[in-house]
Amino acid sequence: MTLDSQHAILSIALMAAYADGHQADTERDTVRQLATSLGGSEGQALARVVQDVLLKRISLPDASASLDDPGQRQLAYEMAVCVCDADGRQSDAERAFLAQLKTHLKLDPAAAAAFEREADAIVDAAEKAVPAAGAVAAGAMATGPVVAASVAPGADLDKSILNYALLNGALELLPQSWASMAIITLQVKMVYAIGKAHGVELDQGHIREFIAAVGVGLTSQYLEQFGRKLLGGLLGKAAGRTLGGIGGAATGMAFSFATTYALGQVAKRYYAGGRVMSTALLRESFQGLLGPAKQMQTQYLPQIRQKAATLDAAQIMQMVRG
Repeated sequence: MTLDSQHAILSIALMAAYADGHQADTERDTVRQLATSLGGSEGQALARVVQDVLLKRISLPDASASLDDPGQRQLAYEMAVCVCDADGRQSDAERAFLAQLKTHLKLDPAAAAAFEREADAIVDAAEKAVPAAGAVAAGAMATGPVVAASVAPGADLDKSILNYALLNGALELLPQSWASMAIITLQVKMVYAIGKAHGVELDQGHIREFIAAVGVGLTSQYLEQFGRKLLGGLLGKAAGRTLGGIGGAATGMAFSFATTYALGQVAKRYYAGGRVMSTALLRESFQGLLGPAKQMQTQYLPQIRQKAATLDAAQIMQMVRG
Protein backbone atom coordinates (compact mmCIF):
# COMPACT_ATOMS: atom_id res chain seq x y z
CA MET A 1 0.00 0.00 0.00
CA THR A 2 1.45 3.39 -1.01
CA LEU A 3 1.82 6.32 1.37
CA ASP A 4 -0.84 8.24 -0.60
CA SER A 5 -3.28 5.36 -0.14
CA GLN A 6 -2.56 5.23 3.57
CA HIS A 7 -3.19 8.95 3.90
CA ALA A 8 -6.44 8.72 1.91
CA ILE A 9 -7.80 5.95 4.14
CA LEU A 10 -6.78 7.84 7.29
CA SER A 11 -8.41 10.98 5.92
CA ILE A 12 -11.68 9.13 5.39
CA ALA A 13 -11.50 7.68 8.91
CA LEU A 14 -10.97 11.16 10.38
CA MET A 15 -13.86 12.57 8.35
CA ALA A 16 -16.02 9.81 9.80
CA ALA A 17 -15.01 10.93 13.30
CA TYR A 18 -16.23 14.43 12.49
CA ALA A 19 -19.38 13.31 10.66
CA ASP A 20 -21.49 13.76 13.78
CA GLY A 21 -21.48 17.45 14.67
CA HIS A 22 -22.17 16.64 18.31
CA GLN A 23 -18.91 14.72 18.55
CA ALA A 24 -16.69 17.00 16.49
CA ASP A 25 -15.80 19.48 19.23
CA THR A 26 -15.04 16.85 21.87
CA GLU A 27 -13.08 14.57 19.53
CA ARG A 28 -11.12 17.26 17.70
CA ASP A 29 -8.58 17.97 20.43
CA THR A 30 -8.11 14.29 21.19
CA VAL A 31 -7.52 13.42 17.55
CA ARG A 32 -4.87 16.16 17.40
CA GLN A 33 -2.97 14.29 20.11
CA LEU A 34 -2.69 11.11 18.05
CA ALA A 35 0.45 12.27 16.27
CA THR A 36 2.16 12.80 19.63
CA SER A 37 1.11 9.39 20.89
CA LEU A 38 2.41 7.66 17.78
CA GLY A 39 5.67 9.57 17.60
CA GLY A 40 8.39 9.36 14.94
CA SER A 41 7.63 9.26 11.23
CA GLU A 42 4.22 7.67 11.85
CA GLY A 43 3.23 10.57 14.09
CA GLN A 44 4.46 13.16 11.59
CA ALA A 45 2.49 11.48 8.81
CA LEU A 46 -0.69 11.40 10.88
CA ALA A 47 -0.19 15.03 11.93
CA ARG A 48 -0.20 16.06 8.26
CA VAL A 49 -3.34 14.04 7.58
CA VAL A 50 -5.11 15.56 10.59
CA GLN A 51 -4.25 19.07 9.45
CA ASP A 52 -5.40 18.38 5.88
CA VAL A 53 -8.77 17.14 7.13
CA LEU A 54 -9.29 19.90 9.69
CA LEU A 55 -8.35 22.62 7.21
CA LYS A 56 -10.46 20.95 4.50
CA ARG A 57 -7.52 20.65 2.13
CA ILE A 58 -8.88 17.25 1.10
CA SER A 59 -12.48 16.37 0.36
CA LEU A 60 -14.33 13.09 0.67
CA PRO A 61 -14.65 12.69 -3.13
CA ASP A 62 -10.91 13.40 -3.57
CA ALA A 63 -9.85 10.94 -0.88
CA SER A 64 -12.15 8.27 -2.29
CA ALA A 65 -11.00 8.83 -5.88
CA SER A 66 -7.34 8.35 -4.92
CA LEU A 67 -8.01 4.72 -3.92
CA ASP A 68 -7.79 2.58 -7.04
CA ASP A 69 -7.61 -0.85 -5.46
CA PRO A 70 -11.00 -2.45 -4.57
CA GLY A 71 -9.55 -3.94 -1.39
CA GLN A 72 -8.29 -0.55 -0.23
CA ARG A 73 -11.66 1.07 -0.93
CA GLN A 74 -13.35 -1.67 1.09
CA LEU A 75 -10.85 -1.14 3.92
CA ALA A 76 -11.54 2.61 3.93
CA TYR A 77 -15.26 1.94 4.27
CA GLU A 78 -14.74 -0.57 7.05
CA MET A 79 -12.62 1.94 8.97
CA ALA A 80 -15.30 4.60 8.61
CA VAL A 81 -18.03 2.24 9.84
CA CYS A 82 -15.93 1.29 12.87
CA VAL A 83 -15.22 4.93 13.71
CA CYS A 84 -18.92 5.78 13.56
CA ASP A 85 -19.76 2.74 15.71
CA ALA A 86 -17.01 3.33 18.28
CA ASP A 87 -19.22 5.34 20.65
CA GLY A 88 -22.43 3.39 20.11
CA ARG A 89 -25.26 3.44 17.60
CA GLN A 90 -24.80 5.59 14.50
CA SER A 91 -26.51 8.97 14.38
CA ASP A 92 -28.50 10.16 11.37
CA ALA A 93 -25.55 12.33 10.33
CA GLU A 94 -23.18 9.37 10.50
CA ARG A 95 -25.51 7.16 8.49
CA ALA A 96 -25.78 9.89 5.85
CA PHE A 97 -21.98 10.22 5.74
CA LEU A 98 -21.51 6.47 5.28
CA ALA A 99 -24.11 6.35 2.51
CA GLN A 100 -22.29 9.16 0.71
CA LEU A 101 -18.94 7.45 1.24
CA LYS A 102 -20.25 4.19 -0.14
CA THR A 103 -21.29 5.98 -3.31
CA HIS A 104 -17.94 7.72 -3.75
CA LEU A 105 -15.99 4.50 -3.18
CA LYS A 106 -18.15 2.53 -5.65
CA LEU A 107 -18.08 -0.49 -3.37
CA ASP A 108 -19.17 -4.01 -4.12
CA PRO A 109 -22.63 -4.07 -2.46
CA ALA A 110 -22.25 -7.63 -1.17
CA ALA A 111 -18.86 -6.96 0.47
CA ALA A 112 -20.08 -3.74 2.07
CA ALA A 113 -23.23 -5.39 3.38
CA ALA A 114 -21.27 -8.32 4.79
CA PHE A 115 -19.04 -6.03 6.82
CA GLU A 116 -21.99 -3.94 8.00
CA ARG A 117 -23.50 -7.13 9.42
CA GLU A 118 -20.26 -7.92 11.27
CA ALA A 119 -20.06 -4.41 12.75
CA ASP A 120 -23.76 -4.42 13.69
CA ALA A 121 -23.27 -7.77 15.43
CA ILE A 122 -20.60 -6.26 17.70
CA VAL A 123 -22.78 -3.26 18.53
CA ASP A 124 -25.77 -5.52 19.20
CA ALA A 125 -23.71 -7.85 21.37
CA ALA A 126 -22.39 -4.91 23.38
CA GLU A 127 -25.88 -3.60 24.03
CA LYS A 128 -27.07 -6.99 25.22
CA ALA A 129 -24.06 -7.52 27.47
CA VAL A 130 -24.42 -4.18 29.32
CA PRO A 131 -27.77 -2.48 30.09
CA ALA A 132 -28.71 0.32 27.72
CA ALA A 133 -28.78 3.93 28.88
CA GLY A 134 -31.73 4.60 31.14
CA ALA A 135 -32.04 0.97 32.20
CA VAL A 136 -30.83 1.66 35.72
CA ALA A 137 -31.77 4.32 38.20
CA ALA A 138 -28.59 6.30 38.63
CA GLY A 139 -25.37 7.09 36.81
CA ALA A 140 -21.70 6.35 37.02
CA MET A 141 -20.76 9.91 37.90
CA ALA A 142 -23.27 10.21 40.75
CA THR A 143 -22.23 9.84 44.38
CA GLY A 144 -23.48 7.27 46.83
CA PRO A 145 -24.45 3.64 46.26
CA VAL A 146 -27.15 2.66 43.77
CA VAL A 147 -27.72 -0.75 45.32
CA ALA A 148 -26.49 -2.30 48.53
CA ALA A 149 -22.71 -2.37 48.48
CA SER A 150 -21.03 -5.74 48.21
CA VAL A 151 -17.55 -6.77 49.24
CA ALA A 152 -15.30 -6.96 46.16
CA PRO A 153 -12.27 -9.23 46.56
CA GLY A 154 -9.30 -7.09 45.49
CA ALA A 155 -7.22 -9.97 44.18
CA ASP A 156 -10.07 -11.28 42.02
CA LEU A 157 -10.68 -7.85 40.52
CA ASP A 158 -6.98 -7.35 39.82
CA LYS A 159 -6.89 -10.70 38.04
CA SER A 160 -9.97 -9.79 36.01
CA ILE A 161 -8.50 -6.40 35.02
CA LEU A 162 -5.25 -8.09 33.95
CA ASN A 163 -7.19 -10.61 31.86
CA TYR A 164 -9.13 -7.82 30.12
CA ALA A 165 -5.86 -5.98 29.46
CA LEU A 166 -4.19 -9.09 28.00
CA LEU A 167 -7.18 -9.78 25.78
CA ASN A 168 -7.42 -6.21 24.51
CA GLY A 169 -3.69 -6.15 23.83
CA ALA A 170 -4.14 -9.31 21.76
CA LEU A 171 -7.12 -7.84 19.89
CA GLU A 172 -5.06 -4.82 18.88
CA LEU A 173 -2.53 -7.13 17.22
CA LEU A 174 -5.17 -8.71 14.98
CA PRO A 175 -5.27 -7.45 11.38
CA GLN A 176 -9.07 -7.51 11.11
CA SER A 177 -10.48 -4.00 10.81
CA TRP A 178 -13.28 -4.64 13.32
CA ALA A 179 -11.10 -6.14 16.06
CA SER A 180 -10.46 -2.77 17.70
CA MET A 181 -14.21 -2.22 18.06
CA ALA A 182 -14.27 -5.19 20.40
CA ILE A 183 -11.57 -3.53 22.53
CA ILE A 184 -13.88 -0.64 23.34
CA THR A 185 -16.79 -2.99 24.03
CA LEU A 186 -14.68 -5.05 26.41
CA GLN A 187 -13.50 -1.93 28.23
CA VAL A 188 -17.16 -1.00 28.79
CA LYS A 189 -17.86 -4.52 30.07
CA MET A 190 -14.86 -4.35 32.39
CA VAL A 191 -16.02 -1.10 34.01
CA TYR A 192 -19.53 -2.54 34.33
CA ALA A 193 -18.16 -5.62 36.13
CA ILE A 194 -16.02 -3.51 38.46
CA GLY A 195 -18.97 -1.29 39.37
CA LYS A 196 -21.18 -4.31 39.96
CA ALA A 197 -18.54 -5.90 42.19
CA HIS A 198 -18.86 -2.82 44.39
CA GLY A 199 -22.67 -2.91 44.40
CA VAL A 200 -23.20 -0.31 41.66
CA GLU A 201 -25.46 -1.08 38.67
CA LEU A 202 -24.33 0.93 35.65
CA ASP A 203 -25.70 1.39 32.15
CA GLN A 204 -23.78 1.92 28.92
CA GLY A 205 -24.30 5.66 28.85
CA HIS A 206 -22.88 6.23 32.29
CA ILE A 207 -19.97 3.87 31.71
CA ARG A 208 -19.03 5.79 28.59
CA GLU A 209 -19.27 9.03 30.57
CA PHE A 210 -16.91 7.59 33.17
CA ILE A 211 -14.42 6.45 30.51
CA ALA A 212 -14.52 9.92 28.91
CA ALA A 213 -14.04 11.56 32.34
CA VAL A 214 -10.91 9.46 32.85
CA GLY A 215 -9.62 10.87 29.56
CA VAL A 216 -10.00 7.90 27.23
CA GLY A 217 -11.79 9.01 24.06
CA LEU A 218 -13.65 6.10 22.48
CA THR A 219 -13.55 7.31 18.88
CA SER A 220 -10.03 8.71 19.15
CA GLN A 221 -8.82 5.51 20.84
CA TYR A 222 -10.05 3.51 17.85
CA LEU A 223 -8.43 5.96 15.44
CA GLU A 224 -5.14 5.71 17.30
CA GLN A 225 -5.16 1.92 17.13
CA PHE A 226 -6.07 1.98 13.46
CA GLY A 227 -3.47 4.65 12.65
CA ARG A 228 -0.77 2.62 14.34
CA LYS A 229 -1.67 -0.50 12.36
CA LEU A 230 -1.99 1.25 9.01
CA LEU A 231 1.06 3.51 9.20
CA GLY A 232 3.11 0.70 10.73
CA GLY A 233 2.35 -1.58 7.80
CA LEU A 234 0.40 -4.05 9.92
CA LEU A 235 -2.93 -3.60 8.17
CA GLY A 236 -3.85 -3.68 4.53
CA LYS A 237 -6.04 -5.33 1.94
CA ALA A 238 -5.64 -6.32 -1.65
CA ALA A 239 -8.33 -8.05 -3.65
CA GLY A 240 -10.25 -8.82 -0.48
CA ARG A 241 -7.30 -10.56 1.20
CA THR A 242 -6.05 -9.30 4.55
CA LEU A 243 -2.31 -8.71 4.52
CA GLY A 244 0.20 -8.86 7.36
CA GLY A 245 -1.63 -11.43 9.46
CA ILE A 246 -0.90 -12.46 13.01
CA GLY A 247 2.74 -13.22 12.22
CA GLY A 248 3.37 -9.63 11.12
CA ALA A 249 0.96 -7.79 13.38
CA ALA A 250 2.11 -9.55 16.52
CA THR A 251 5.57 -8.01 16.19
CA GLY A 252 4.03 -4.68 17.23
CA MET A 253 3.39 -3.34 20.72
CA ALA A 254 -0.07 -3.88 22.16
CA PHE A 255 -0.72 -0.39 23.56
CA SER A 256 -4.32 -1.26 24.40
CA PHE A 257 -3.00 -3.42 27.24
CA ALA A 258 -1.79 -0.34 29.12
CA THR A 259 -4.91 1.73 28.45
CA THR A 260 -7.22 -1.06 29.57
CA TYR A 261 -5.18 -1.92 32.67
CA ALA A 262 -4.94 1.71 33.82
CA LEU A 263 -8.64 2.26 33.15
CA GLY A 264 -9.56 -0.82 35.18
CA GLN A 265 -7.43 0.22 38.14
CA VAL A 266 -8.90 3.74 38.18
CA ALA A 267 -12.41 2.28 38.01
CA LYS A 268 -11.61 -0.01 40.95
CA ARG A 269 -10.44 2.95 43.04
CA TYR A 270 -13.41 5.07 42.00
CA TYR A 271 -16.16 2.60 42.85
CA ALA A 272 -14.42 1.25 45.94
CA GLY A 273 -14.10 4.81 47.25
CA GLY A 274 -17.77 5.72 46.89
CA ARG A 275 -17.48 7.62 43.59
CA VAL A 276 -16.28 10.88 45.08
CA MET A 277 -13.24 11.47 42.83
CA SER A 278 -13.44 14.60 40.69
CA THR A 279 -12.85 14.54 36.94
CA ALA A 280 -9.46 16.16 37.47
CA LEU A 281 -8.47 13.50 40.00
CA LEU A 282 -9.74 10.71 37.74
CA ARG A 283 -7.56 11.95 34.89
CA GLU A 284 -4.57 12.47 37.15
CA SER A 285 -4.97 8.95 38.53
CA PHE A 286 -5.26 7.45 35.04
CA GLN A 287 -2.15 9.23 33.79
CA GLY A 288 -0.26 8.16 36.90
CA LEU A 289 -1.17 4.52 36.29
CA LEU A 290 -0.51 4.60 32.55
CA GLY A 291 3.28 4.74 32.87
CA PRO A 292 3.59 1.62 35.05
CA ALA A 293 0.99 -0.10 32.86
CA LYS A 294 3.16 0.52 29.78
CA GLN A 295 6.06 -1.14 31.56
CA MET A 296 3.79 -4.07 32.36
CA GLN A 297 2.74 -4.41 28.73
CA THR A 298 6.38 -4.95 27.77
CA GLN A 299 6.60 -7.66 30.41
CA TYR A 300 3.42 -9.36 29.23
CA LEU A 301 3.99 -8.94 25.48
CA PRO A 302 4.88 -12.65 24.91
CA GLN A 303 1.56 -13.68 26.51
CA ILE A 304 -0.30 -11.07 24.49
CA ARG A 305 1.23 -12.36 21.26
CA GLN A 306 0.41 -15.93 22.19
CA LYS A 307 -3.20 -15.03 22.90
CA ALA A 308 -3.47 -13.12 19.60
CA ALA A 309 -2.30 -16.19 17.70
CA THR A 310 -5.17 -18.27 19.10
CA LEU A 311 -8.09 -15.83 18.67
CA ASP A 312 -10.69 -16.16 15.94
CA ALA A 313 -13.84 -14.24 15.06
CA ALA A 314 -16.20 -16.66 16.81
CA GLN A 315 -14.23 -16.45 20.06
CA ILE A 316 -14.19 -12.66 19.95
CA MET A 317 -17.96 -12.47 19.45
CA GLN A 318 -18.50 -14.91 22.30
CA MET A 319 -16.38 -12.76 24.62
CA VAL A 320 -18.23 -9.62 23.61
CA ARG A 321 -21.59 -11.26 24.27
CA GLY A 322 -20.57 -13.19 27.38
